[in-house]
Amino acid sequence: MKKLLLFPLLFLQLIAQSVRLAMAQIWANKTRSVLTTLGIIIGVASVTAVIAALSGLKAKIMQDVQTFGTNKIFCWPTWPETGPMKRASWQVIRFLPEQFEGLLDNCPSVKCFTKITMTNNSVRYQDKSLESVRVYGIETAWHEIESRKPIEGGTFSLVDEMQGRMVCLVDPGLRDKLRMNRNCVGDFLNIGDFTYRVVGVVEKQPSFAMFGGGGRGEEYEVFIPFKTLYRYNERWFQVMAASRSPEVSEEAKAELTFFLRQKRNLKPGLPNTFNIETVASGIKTFQTIAARFTMVAGGVVGISLLVGGIGIMNIMLVSVSERTREIGLRKAVGARNSDILTQFLVEAVVLCCIGGLLGVGLGQFMTSIIAKIPKANLDKAFIPLWAVLVSIGFSGLVGVFFGMFPAVKAANLDPIEALRHE
Repeated sequence: MKKLLLFPLLFLQLIAQSVRLAMAQIWANKTRSVLTTLGIIIGVASVTAVIAALSGLKAKIMQDVQTFGTNKIFCWPTWPETGPMKRASWQVIRFLPEQFEGLLDNCPSVKCFTKITMTNNSVRYQDKSLESVRVYGIETAWHEIESRKPIEGGTFSLVDEMQGRMVCLVDPGLRDKLRMNRNCVGDFLNIGDFTYRVVGVVEKQPSFAMFGGGGRGEEYEVFIPFKTLYRYNERWFQVMAASRSPEVSEEAKAELTFFLRQKRNLKPGLPNTFNIETVASGIKTFQTIAARFTMVAGGVVGISLLVGGIGIMNIMLVSVSERTREIGLRKAVGARNSDILTQFLVEAVVLCCIGGLLGVGLGQFMTSIIAKIPKANLDKAFIPLWAVLVSIGFSGLVGVFFGMFPAVKAANLDPIEALRHE
């Protein structure tokens, strides 16, 4: 029992002694050691920098998604790839407003929804005008889903929506571009051939970093009741909804699918004539793709670690040749083959781990440079802890793998022949 307790202590003592000897050898040949580990340093630095860039890009996209909203659901009509509706006319495929009556009563996971249609039109205020302004037909729930509240005035009233009144909301950019009053509620605006009364100014669209930090640039928006726009042009429209939480988005999607199939009289076996996508499912897909891309990129760049490992093996073989007499002398005074094997193997591992640590430092330096590249949207680039641990761990494995052959060669040297070596 006592021997069993002593064995781990003796083993640790042997490892510690081997590490001290390895550090002494590395310090005695500083230049050669640095050049030897150059492949490991570059390999680890490249791997960590690539992972840092991908991590930063992922963090930036996730930040934009959080701003955009994680519980959104988008639904739009589309032609199926098979079935009798494959070549149906757009009048048959398009949504009809009455198909969404009773949606909230039948889809408990859906918090709210809005029908949305859009067109481009000219907008004029007094002597100022703009062409190709985005005109959206929306319902009041749009404000809750998009988290864009009025900063002046209010939203459309129930009467505005039910009767399709000629009222509108403008965004601050359009208000300023047309030089309207700061509080322009009550002013009249010409959209195409019709005149609308401004009832509010809606918040500016949040800027998304992945699009240069400026949302959609110089596009201006004006909003009118959905029924108003749909009444004058029964156009193609889509639906945007919000689930009660991101966790129930898939349930909400299933409920919407069942509800619309009934409303559109789709018999069992027939493909859907609409698409429903959730932001939550898009996030999962992106995370899966990002993880796979990180693995592939890390694997490709990690090839340089194997090249560095070959350099380690070569220099360790040179070291065995140079220290043949030392090996013979150690064996002559009682060193076992396992002691020699451990010494050279530990030296290779220590050399690789030092290279790995230097590589991580160089990778951090490269990451700081990457984060400062203008308009690259990589300011959130960082090296995750797991990447540091994996890099150093892999460097150690490279040392074990490529240091084993020189270590075995040293351990198997004949002590008499080794002492005769010149």
